[in-house]
Amino acid sequence: MAQHKSAAKRARQSVKKNAINTARKSRVRTGEKSLLKAIKEKDTKTIQTLLSAYTSQMMKAAQKGVFSKSAASRKISRLSAQIHKHFGSTAK
Repeated sequence: MAQHKSAAKRARQSVKKNAINTARKSRVRTGEKSLLKAIKEKDTKTIQTLLSAYTSQMMKAAQKGVFSKSAASRKISRLSAQIHKHFGSTAK
């Protein structure tokens, strides 16, 4: 338990930030799962929209410090490469 007023405030802020970061991470993971599902089902129209949404969510999470920028770039790159491997340039 926090002994000082400032420590109590920091603890409250920490709880709020943890909830926000957990929600961001969950949103990114859900986006990744839906993108992988679309790749498996070979739905090119859905892949295009999901990839752009996933990229946006992942980079926003990286900017906020939920993921490191290099990890975000790596995940986006690997998913993009996987899409281009299976579908060529049709699913940009």
